[in-house]
Amino acid sequence: MKRILLLGKNGQVGWELQRALAPLGEVIALDLNTPGDLSGDLTDLDGITRTVRRAAPDIIVNSAAYTAVDKAESEPAMARCINAEAPALLAREAAALGAWLVHYSTDYVFDGSGTQARTEADPTAPLSVYGTTKRDGDNAILASGARALVFRTSWVYAARGGNFIRTMLRLAAERDQLQVIDDQIGAPTSAELLADVTVLALQQALLANDPARFSGLYNLVAAGETSWCGYAKFVLNCAQSKGVALKAGPDQVLAIPTSSYPTPAQRPLNSRLATDKLRNTFGLTLPHWQAGVTRMLDEIL
Repeated sequence: MKRILLLGKNGQVGWELQRALAPLGEVIALDLNTPGDLSGDLTDLDGITRTVRRAAPDIIVNSAAYTAVDKAESEPAMARCINAEAPALLAREAAALGAWLVHYSTDYVFDGSGTQARTEADPTAPLSVYGTTKRDGDNAILASGARALVFRTSWVYAARGGNFIRTMLRLAAERDQLQVIDDQIGAPTSAELLADVTVLALQQALLANDPARFSGLYNLVAAGETSWCGYAKFVLNCAQSKGVALKAGPDQVLAIPTSSYPTPAQRPLNSRLATDKLRNTFGLTLPHWQAGVTRMLDEIL
């Protein structure tokens, strides 16, 4: 039985990780406001250091991040502390303990050019503060010498909390027509899938005769691809099929380019991530994105 320190327990991925990690051992789950002697505040680097040393975990799972993509443009120091400095610290502490570190990254580390799915070996070129700080955190972990699983993902959603699916359902119930971006392409990926794959990968690494061979960076997204517009149409079609009354159905979703919806932080147009390395290393099959979205809709509707 392992001792596991989970940071970011109340986020979308962290919430699912509390469930998925439980069979592996004792889970010490923390977030920003957890009371007691252990700190889950990634802006308090000294506190995080004390927490890791007191907990002395076999596995550190960091699902906490600064994810306010647009706000990061005006809060670069905060984003850097949470997304780059704290992960670097966790990696150093994990290396000193001989513990595994699990960390989650993003498609925003790429510039979104072209139409090919990015591999783990492709060069990064982030377009935003968020993407830059996440890239720097990844690099610090991979250079630390710690045994680490860094999972790069995209378009994360969960039944818990706000997300694109809930927003589309709400707007479609209020409006006669929706305008949704159609030139950004990626794979909607459930927090449930991220948590379950994390545990499957950890189990293999922990049981291996040569666990270090599993350490590294992996792309982890659901299979297939779509645009935000295609995603919205699929959600509304599913909702209508389940008897949900909507003012705007799939046919009332109009495609617009990213240029029609300017934001402080630039988004990558191409968020495709190749998952060959993950699937081949761990012998996994990743479900199509539509399966996860349908499952979530069954739950929330």
